[in-house]
This record gives sequence, C-alpha cells and structure tokens, in this order.
Amino acid sequence: MTGDESVTDESVGDAIEYGIDEQPPLGESMVLGVQHYLTMVGANIAVPLILADAMGMPPGVTARFIGTFFVVSGIATLAQTTFGNRYPIVQGAPFSMLAPALAIVGVVTAGGVSGQPGWEAALLQLQGAIIVAALVEVAMGYFGLVGKLRRFLSPVVIAPTIALIGLSLFSAPQITAANQSWWLLGLTLGLILLFSQYLDVKHRAFRLYPVILALVIAWAAAAALSLDVTLGPVSIADLTIGPLSIDPVLGSDHPGYVDLGAVANTRPLLPIYPFQWGVPEITTAFVIGMFAGVLASIVESIGDYYAVANISGSGAPSEKRINHGIGMEGLMNIFSGIMGTGGSTSYSENIGAIGLTGVASRYVVQIGAVVMLFVGFVGYFGQLIATIPDPIVGGLFIAMFGQIVAVGISNLRHVDLDSSRNTFIIGFALFVGLAIPAYMGNFESTIAFREAVGLEAMIGAIGLANTAAATAIEVAAQAVVDTVYIIGSTGMAVGGLAALVLDNTVPGSREERGLAQWDRITEDESEFDSVWDRWIRTEK
Repeated sequence: MTGDESVTDESVGDAIEYGIDEQPPLGESMVLGVQHYLTMVGANIAVPLILADAMGMPPGVTARFIGTFFVVSGIATLAQTTFGNRYPIVQGAPFSMLAPALAIVGVVTAGGVSGQPGWEAALLQLQGAIIVAALVEVAMGYFGLVGKLRRFLSPVVIAPTIALIGLSLFSAPQITAANQSWWLLGLTLGLILLFSQYLDVKHRAFRLYPVILALVIAWAAAAALSLDVTLGPVSIADLTIGPLSIDPVLGSDHPGYVDLGAVANTRPLLPIYPFQWGVPEITTAFVIGMFAGVLASIVESIGDYYAVANISGSGAPSEKRINHGIGMEGLMNIFSGIMGTGGSTSYSENIGAIGLTGVASRYVVQIGAVVMLFVGFVGYFGQLIATIPDPIVGGLFIAMFGQIVAVGISNLRHVDLDSSRNTFIIGFALFVGLAIPAYMGNFESTIAFREAVGLEAMIGAIGLANTAAATAIEVAAQAVVDTVYIIGSTGMAVGGLAALVLDNTVPGSREERGLAQWDRITEDESEFDSVWDRWIRTEK
C-alpha cells in the first residue's frame, strides 16, 4: 500500500471521501485546503505570539513575524508532501520546541549572552540553536537512525502515544480559561457536530466543509456582536433623528471580541526573506537545549505518521517513509531558522480534520499550502486570522483532538486486551503521560526547573565550586536537566517512552502485543518511493 498506487485508495473505507492520491477539482481543493490550515491557525499563531511577547517584540514587527510563520508553514508542507513522507500532514510551528525557545529568550533578554539584551539578539540566538540542532535531526532521518526504532514499536506503544497527542490539549487556555465564553465555544463545537455527524448525509457540503462552515458562522456572529455602530443623523422633513450609537455587545475585554479595526490598520504587504532579522548566532548551551525539543518533536511526529496512516486507511508507515519524513522535517527546521521563526514540525490538528471530513488527499493539503505561502505575505490576512477569538479556537480543538484520541485508541483492536501485561502498560503510559507534564507545569521555564533541582548547590556540595571543572560539569548538568524538563513537559513523549521501554522489556508474545497483526498491514519498504526513486533513478 503506497502513497503512489491506486491500491491504497481501494483499501480506504467508506468514511474517506478522497484518498491520499485522489485529486478533487481545483476550486473544491482550494476550499478544502484552506480548511485544513484553518484547523491549525490557533497553534500557528499562538507560538509566534508567545515568543514575540517573551522577546518584547514591537507590535509592527509581530505581524511580520506571524506572516513568516505562515510562509515557512506553506513551504515546509509542500516539501514534506512532495519530497518527504508524502503524507497529507500540514507542517507548522512546534509547541515541543517552545520550552527551549523560551529558555533561550529568557537568558538573552536578561543580558545573559555577552550583555546583548533585546528581541533582535534573542531571535538570532534562537535561529542559530534551531539550525544546528536541526542538522542532527537531518542526519538521524536520512542515515536511518529514527526508522530503526520502528521494529520496537507495537500498537501497545503507538496507541497511548497518539491518544496523548489529543489529550495534551485538554487544558489549553483556549478551552479552560477562567473567563471563557462558553456560548461561543459551544456554538463552534455544536456547529461542527451538526455538520459532520448529523447533516453529513443531507448534503455533501456538510460532509466536506464542517470546520470552515462552523468557523465562519461563529466568527461572523462574534464580529457582529463586537461592532460599534453609529446610525444617522437622518432628516425627515423638518425632523432630524440621531445620530444613534449602538454599543457593542462584546466589549474589548471579552474573550469573544473581534477587533476589526486592527485589520484595517495593518500593512498590506509584508517583506519576508531569509536572514531578515540578521545573521544567526550560535551558543553551545542553547543548541543542546534546543536538541531536546527536537527529540520531543521527533517522537510526536512519528505518532502523527501512524495516526494519519490509520485514519486515512493506509498501512502503517515503513521504516523508509519514517526516515524520509524526519529527515525532511530536519531540513525544514533549518529553513525555518534561516527565515527566522521557531521551528517546524508535523501538526496533529489537520489529522483530526481528515477524520471529520473524510478528505485525506495529499493534493488538497498541497493546494492549501500554496495558498498559505502567498497569503503569508499579505498583512491583512495575518491580522484577520489573528482576530479569530480563543473560544472559537477552543471549539475547534475539542473536535479535532477528540478525533485524534479516538484514532489512538482504535489501534488497540490489534492487541490482546485480555492480557494484564498490555492493560498495565497502556494504563501506565497514559497516566504518566498526563501526570508528569502536569508536574512540569509548575515551572515556568527550564531556568525555574534548574533552580528547583538546585544544580549550583549540588556542585558546591561536592567541593568543585568556582573551578574549571565546575563550569564543565554545570554545562553538562544543565543540558541533562533541560532535556528532562522539555521531554517531561511533552505528554506524548513521556507516555510514548514509558510504553516503549515497558513493551520491549516485559515478556509478551508477538500475537499478544499486536505485532503479528500489524506486520500484515504495514507497508513494505519497496512500496514507498522517495523523490530519488521517483524522479532521479527513473531518469537513468
């Protein structure tokens, strides 16, 4: 079952409207492609906004910063779907690399690197760390190191890992904020449920476009309630009526408020180009910390690959496909560092959209990527997307990530659930995957976690304080502590690693672990054609 042969689409169930290799009409593909991207705008805007706020970036620069993220997302998605693993997965800003990024920003803005405070210095250090850490990711992918892990992965490992991808967002501020607008979140979620689960049999449009229809209706309602309207004055004969002023129902402090004025005041076109912030700078400690984020991103991406293969009706990914996917993600991380963003990785949001809409077409995602690539340069678009209120994004998150949790759990159909071994491993992985990140949430950054661990006190206790050896030990210890914090903050990494270790050490048969059944549905290595196989080797 390859992404390049019709056999894949023949194996897809009735729930899939368009298989991976199918190409809907161009107009329909554009709408479907934009819908895929709309499912991840919340995350792809949240990351640059969080970084911009931490760096103290001026508002005028922030719009350009956000636009750069969309340009990088469009190019990275095109590269991955064309030259990488060729799965219909959107690429975007990674939360898994946000923790080390914030740590870097915190140190630099505090004057911790050659006394260079300021957002420009922080961003250049961030770019350098991403570029060097991504070089290692490229090597791990294209030299086959990541793909070799596949032989140790069974449904017992993959099921909780994928489920934790979805469960990790249950406490997102867009859902659990104290001032949440539940009517707006409920409207968005209710419309998605109405269109995708109840009216999908009434008209094909409800089946294909539930997300974009729900988002547009909910956003229009919020925008209408945010308008400050002045009517008149109106003169009738000698009688003058007005002017009448109607205050907005939703004030500027309401979470559902839509600031349309910000769209009109933005720049129409944004200059986005390589090294637009300057030449990246490299600091070894920052690179080590960022590599921990890259490792968490790799674990998450492997889970995404299995999820999209499962939900689109394809066979489980081969070692070759995984290697090419991770290698391409590394290349796109390097590209993101050159462009000046916070990295790039596979996004889970549009995988949930595949489950809701039945649209798994690679072509659709590529069309959406082209649209995002061009609109990233348009200031009005970035600012318009930024006006989508958090409650609407929260409604999208509940629908999208609930779907991913179900996809993860569905992998358990291959394993023996009467086995106490399996139920223990699955339950343990899910529990620690939720509990440990919750504990790590008590610390705002890697710096706070270092202080809690008490590195300096430990070094002083062994009598090496203020020595050359102490400096070397402290750097190494910081790298270890930062890695523990970053991995520990990523639920799917914690749960996935716990399941991986237990499943490969606790005795169990291949049938019991689901490997025998999985081997029968895993694509053969020869079934995935890389860009070298498809374009270069065939020309010789």
